[in-house]
Amino acid sequence: MDITAFFSSQVKLDSFQTNFIDDAFERIEYPKNKIILEPQNNSKKLIFIEKGLLRTFYFKDTKNITQQFFDENSFVGPIDSIFYNRLDPYGWETLEPTTIRSIDYNVFSRIIENTPGMDKFTTGFLVEVIRTFSERLSALQFQSAQQRYDHMTINHPNIIYRAPLGMIASYLGVTQQTLSVLRGKR
Repeated sequence: MDITAFFSSQVKLDSFQTNFIDDAFERIEYPKNKIILEPQNNSKKLIFIEKGLLRTFYFKDTKNITQQFFDENSFVGPIDSIFYNRLDPYGWETLEPTTIRSIDYNVFSRIIENTPGMDKFTTGFLVEVIRTFSERLSALQFQSAQQRYDHMTINHPNIIYRAPLGMIASYLGVTQQTLSVLRGKR
């Protein structure tokens, strides 16, 4: 879904607002396996994924750890950098050829302020981000590896087939060997 169709499905927009939003978001296409933002960045950009798959990641010692996967119709933004003016720990990498729409957060803030209904959408979006992080933390603290894998296969089956197994294992907090055992049990 393109950015204007996405917003139109969330907020009532007139043609002027639709065109303004379309013009405000830059379209960028990336190849597979492209780092589009390094960890420890100070970016103020929000992106919307129109097509493709990317992951956010960080480094712990020398290990590259997958923090989250994002596919079509997802927004991604460096929260620490935008809201706290400090380096954001997460980098972004495409896992497929990916088309994004990018906008500076300050420009997006003005769109929110000047477009009726966008504030409600943004609040809902932020609540969803909090829910996602809360579920992830709870899963890592209280669920077994098998439960985390089962949850992913039920709720995000497209990721299982689109992302490399090493990155899925990293996301689940298991080794690739453990992931192979988990997959064999299904």
